Amino acid sequence: MRIIFIHPNFPAQFRHLAYALGKNPGNQVLFVTSNPRPEWEIPGVKKIIYKSHKKQTVTSSNLLQINNLINEGQAVLDTLLQLKRQGFKPDLIYAHSGWGTTFFIKDLFPRTPFLGYFEWYYNPQGKDMTFGNSKVTVSQATTLRLKNLPILNDLLTCQAGTTPTRWQFFQFPRLFRHKLHIIHDGINTSFFKPGNRDLTSLNLDIPVDASIVTYATRGMEPYRGFPQFIESIPYILKENKKCHIIIAGEDRVCYGSPRKDGKTWKTFMLEKVQLDSTRVHFVGSLPYGKYLKLLQASDVHVYLTRPFVLSWSMLEAMSCGCVVVASDTEPVREVIKEGVNGFLTDFFNPEQIAHKVLSVLSYPSFVKQISSNARETIINRFSLQKLLSAHLKLIFSYCLREQANR
Repeated sequence: MRIIFIHPNFPAQFRHLAYALGKNPGNQVLFVTSNPRPEWEIPGVKKIIYKSHKKQTVTSSNLLQINNLINEGQAVLDTLLQLKRQGFKPDLIYAHSGWGTTFFIKDLFPRTPFLGYFEWYYNPQGKDMTFGNSKVTVSQATTLRLKNLPILNDLLTCQAGTTPTRWQFFQFPRLFRHKLHIIHDGINTSFFKPGNRDLTSLNLDIPVDASIVTYATRGMEPYRGFPQFIESIPYILKENKKCHIIIAGEDRVCYGSPRKDGKTWKTFMLEKVQLDSTRVHFVGSLPYGKYLKLLQASDVHVYLTRPFVLSWSMLEAMSCGCVVVASDTEPVREVIKEGVNGFLTDFFNPEQIAHKVLSVLSYPSFVKQISSNARETIINRFSLQKLLSAHLKLIFSYCLREQANR
């Protein structure tokens, strides 16, 4: 089979699929990307690098947004044109929707099956935007509407698509839902599993008998409850003198908007809330090996999110047997049941977050079953082994249709 993956970032959500398909010497697997990450190679997968057209001729923010989307689409089109001239005709194209990269692929390969990975559909009146009585400005609304342009194009032109959770599925227009399959990327439960506490690789000064609370995020920002978590820390440390907090993630905004004063959310919150630096440890973005050790050392893992895309980190923590205290929001409630496989808390209430964390730390024998149930949830519903098979089955079905129609 000849398969093309398209994503600006390599390998992103297609990591496991690319590994699985690349193993078969009978497959030709290409990954079209603008961020090739030279330190990361996948056997049997060839990276094809595209470069966006950087020339900007507009000043309006809305026109600039459209211009960027079209530039991405044109850059990928030019790259695929070269492949076609070299005689490469794919059996299937699988692309992450929303970047503009897929605008023109059906014009070049009209008969090739196109699968879309659909992560989110933006809605100015959606729960992520109006969460906590947030007000949406006209400028924000127009920006979100334009973000949907490439997504709507892909929903219209794709043969089928995938989306990770039921919560995300129901964000998309009813008109297109019949095309979408709910298939999560999958959690590698053989890798993310319980283990002995060993933080030597993180070089942290933490006593062996300390209680450890962890928090992991791509970016330290409001969408993932970073301000609320920071505000909860003084309550936790005051009541539990043996507790240490470990925060993994980058000091940046991945979703939403940066602060208008130019400060990062980490800088702003550390100016606002005085923390004991001997007991609060920022470890930055961690490679998988160290990240695993962090989760295996955790007594309580805190995960907070607005009603938005569900993070891998919560599921990875549960797979490691972490007792998770998570926000009582729609994407979380799809997975965590209060007092069964984790605990829920008010997103906006730092004292309640702290109370839930302290309760878990106070009754370690009681929460052992919670830990076991958390891992069982991931094995039963999100294991890579099961979901990778479902993904591959979908891909094979469309590849076979293409080959039969030749």
